[in-house]
Amino acid sequence: MPQDPTYRPTDVRMKGFARRWTVQDCLAWIDQQTPASVTETVALADANGRVLGSDITSNVSVPHFARAMMDGFAVFASDTSGATTYNSQSLKVIGQSLPGNPFDGEISHGHCIRIMTGAPMPSDVDAVLPVEHTVIHDDTIVIQGEVAPGKHVGLPGEDIRSGTTVLQQGRQLRPQDLGVLSSIGVSEVNVVKRPRIRLIITGNELLPPGSTPNDFNITDANSPMLSALIARDGGKVIHPGIIPDNPDSILEAFKADAEIILVSGGSSVGQEDHAPRLLAEHGSLDIHGVAMRPSSPSGMGTFDNKLVFLLPGNPVSCLCAYDFFAARAVRKLAGRSAQWPHRILTLPLARKLVSTVGRTDYARVSIQDGMIEPIAISGASVLSSTTRADGFVIIAEDLEGFARGAEVTVYLYE
Repeated sequence: MPQDPTYRPTDVRMKGFARRWTVQDCLAWIDQQTPASVTETVALADANGRVLGSDITSNVSVPHFARAMMDGFAVFASDTSGATTYNSQSLKVIGQSLPGNPFDGEISHGHCIRIMTGAPMPSDVDAVLPVEHTVIHDDTIVIQGEVAPGKHVGLPGEDIRSGTTVLQQGRQLRPQDLGVLSSIGVSEVNVVKRPRIRLIITGNELLPPGSTPNDFNITDANSPMLSALIARDGGKVIHPGIIPDNPDSILEAFKADAEIILVSGGSSVGQEDHAPRLLAEHGSLDIHGVAMRPSSPSGMGTFDNKLVFLLPGNPVSCLCAYDFFAARAVRKLAGRSAQWPHRILTLPLARKLVSTVGRTDYARVSIQDGMIEPIAISGASVLSSTTRADGFVIIAEDLEGFARGAEVTVYLYE
């Protein structure tokens, strides 16, 4: 990764950024610095949505016995040969097989047993005659249709064969996956441990989430947004509350028991932006200032073997910086794909999108009548622009934008 070996920022307040890193520089740093994920064992009931830490191989076949797939009668298929409504045949009923309670006896030609769906199939007979193809008279049935050998019989291993890999490492478990695991006798699952993400939300002007703004105070919008994004990406949020804008409090918060620290606010080069200096002095501030809009004040480094991401306080910048950078590390640690989880569409632009060469732009857009309508590519504090938007378009640093009618990729907000 290209990097100036003499770049060692310390106190950057009121001095501006020493350089602007490209988005690709940042992604390369993240991939280089993010440690391997670790695994843990959880109960099957707690495994939904978790990522498998290893392959799961079945030690049993499912089903492990031949069973009826319909309600009816277990018969020799040959005893039904040629039977129709006009050429009926009779069989004597000598017993029954119920789920969990098989027939204990022998069956000879000319005889049959009642059998219910899922009940064990006697080894003597080879087919199930559906009840609707019969007329029942006490202990005798009149056959009015024929069945072939093996008809309506579920064979051992028909669903899962013993020794086969049922689910592979890296799979994010769904409810139906838990059902399959239960069916093969799995009660505990090895999954990737959810990375702990410490939120450090700073700002003396901030009120707790959900508070009504008053005087010159504003309500914290970033922690609810970041908490939801972290949960989306498989992380576990640690957020005791808003941290005062003073160095001692921020430094103490850096010492949290977590894999990743996200600092929102106080990450730029203003007089009260303490986090970059603290990170540079007590850890490493490897990147500070990115050639992108919004989110240019973003930074990243390490503290006590923890990854630290400095996210701007402006809400749209915070969202953009998280999605571009911190989310990648969270997903990698959570065992998920590093790539964005957003669905994508390719549609034409209703009007042009303008950018500046040398900078990556994150443009919020809406979709109207099958075309992409730009909302804004500025206004980092206008969080409502993201709720009006259906998604965003990325304008790469080597482009001046896109012309009207150009086909572009839209990353859809969930």
